[in-house]
Amino acid sequence: MAQQQRRPYQRQPQRQEEPYRINERIRIPQVRLVGDNVEQGIFETSQALRMAQEQGLDLVEISPNAQPPVCKVIDYSKFKYEQKKKQKEIKANAQKVVLKEIRFSPTTDDHDYNFKLKHAQNFLKEGAKVKAYVQFSGREIVFKDQGFKLLAKFAKDLEELGKVELEPKLEGKRMSMILTPKAVKK
Repeated sequence: MAQQQRRPYQRQPQRQEEPYRINERIRIPQVRLVGDNVEQGIFETSQALRMAQEQGLDLVEISPNAQPPVCKVIDYSKFKYEQKKKQKEIKANAQKVVLKEIRFSPTTDDHDYNFKLKHAQNFLKEGAKVKAYVQFSGREIVFKDQGFKLLAKFAKDLEELGKVELEPKLEGKRMSMILTPKAVKK
């Protein structure tokens, strides 16, 4: 007899809970009814549901924590679409913070310093934060004061474009500070 091949267990996708209670899921005796083309006020839930069904719409619980809970007579699928659209718009308008890193060593030459300074200026003009750090390797850690001076000079050279958000501090073999762009005056 041939052995049957077993299928690996596949997990069923979890059904997402609806964020709003609608129609028969509303189990409160009285609700405050709002919406277009309906008489606004406090009604029995069954009466409000009947009014919504007569218009071919849904009864949606908008504010469950109010006394009595607020329900609206609307098309639920259209309402969900509008909510998603609002969330997308909010997300699109949210500013994303970009953090650019610039690395130095305690023995960075002037030319390298100026090159990195120009990059930092461009990053701050674009609205990105700049994390400047001095990486100590081997016995360079004894030159902590050189690293501190280098970061202080860097902050001073960028003071018209950005301000120091996080003062220079030593974490292990790395001394770092963060600069944020100054608000642009219009």
